[in-house]
Amino acid sequence: MKPAERAAKAAEIFEEGYNCAQSVVLAFADELEIEPKTLAKLASSFGGGMGRLREVCGAVSGMFLVYGMLQGYSEAGDTEGKKKQYKEIQAMAAAFEKKHGSIVCRELLKKPEGPDSYEPAARTDNYYASRPCTRCVADAAEILESFLRK
Repeated sequence: MKPAERAAKAAEIFEEGYNCAQSVVLAFADELEIEPKTLAKLASSFGGGMGRLREVCGAVSGMFLVYGMLQGYSEAGDTEGKKKQYKEIQAMAAAFEKKHGSIVCRELLKKPEGPDSYEPAARTDNYYASRPCTRCVADAAEILESFLRK
């Protein structure tokens, strides 16, 4: 799939009501050997910067999760695999940060320090218009697609 197509797919999934991490992960369901329901559950805790703690952006966490499933190492002593993985993760984070200024949810949303309420916000037109999440999800999917195809 082309990066722009993957981006559009992730944005569409987000606008269905999935969290940021789920949206990126589910946009790559066709590449993963795990059923979508399990993928959604796997990524469910990473929305809102990890359970609305407003830490690492869920879109970024989803990007890293998919990259690990597709390109990760699996042996404890694989130092070279770990080194390669971390290098790519840092490069993807830098690409995302270059576009958005941060990979931290609270900074992207301009929220104060500390966790947010555990209550998810209602998905209204104002919700989508007032935050960069749809763009973040799309950009994370596009970055990931580009890295996977290089």
